[in-house]
Amino acid sequence: MGYNERDRGRSMEIRILQLLDGARQARGLTVIIDVFRAFSLEAYLYGQGAECTLPVSSLEQAYELKKAHPEYLLAGERKGAICPGFDFGNSPSAIAGRDFSGKTVVHTTSAGTQGVAAASGADEILGGALVNAEATARYIISRHPEEVSLVCMGWEGLKKTEEDLLCAEYLRALLQGRPMPDLDQRCEQLRYQEGRKFFDPAQASVFPEADFWMCIRHDIFPFAIQIGQKDGLFSTARVEVRDD
Repeated sequence: MGYNERDRGRSMEIRILQLLDGARQARGLTVIIDVFRAFSLEAYLYGQGAECTLPVSSLEQAYELKKAHPEYLLAGERKGAICPGFDFGNSPSAIAGRDFSGKTVVHTTSAGTQGVAAASGADEILGGALVNAEATARYIISRHPEEVSLVCMGWEGLKKTEEDLLCAEYLRALLQGRPMPDLDQRCEQLRYQEGRKFFDPAQASVFPEADFWMCIRHDIFPFAIQIGQKDGLFSTARVEVRDD
């Protein structure tokens, strides 16, 4: 990854936390992890040209923003399914091939965006997923934090899931300069764990199989997703990360 020995040797306290309670406990530079599918979707949105995303915790706030700004797009889910009146759900495959250049997307989900709202003690917040994990680790190292909180949001912020823990463990390994030789194998195994729903024909309309494969593709985007707050509203930004 191009980390020099000084960076690898830096003292950095790394904690892996779980669910909404973990988000509330997060301190320092905090990564809110949601592989299936919130921050995977956000990475694909930025990869397809989106200018900005606005993570919100409530449907009411999403509808209010749309009313005030009709040009905004709405994306999000509850129980995995697209929210009423929204342009998109939380599915990366549903936006495949679409051009989002210059678009602002209001995004609300049952886990990832809830974690952002709950992480009030964090110094800085990033959105985390496998698709941009390496770039996220690079960004964290460039910030030289003393404390890093990796928060696994799981299912609806209430139930632990394997994919978010895997992403957290991968980020920790990257930050510590350690290899994870079984990463690809563990990604594949997710289809028999939390990823089972993507292979269930009865749930195909909500959890299409293509989403699974898109979400487990690690390190395909060269940017981190930084989350800031202004005037009481969260917004994200694509931050390019280069290998120095």
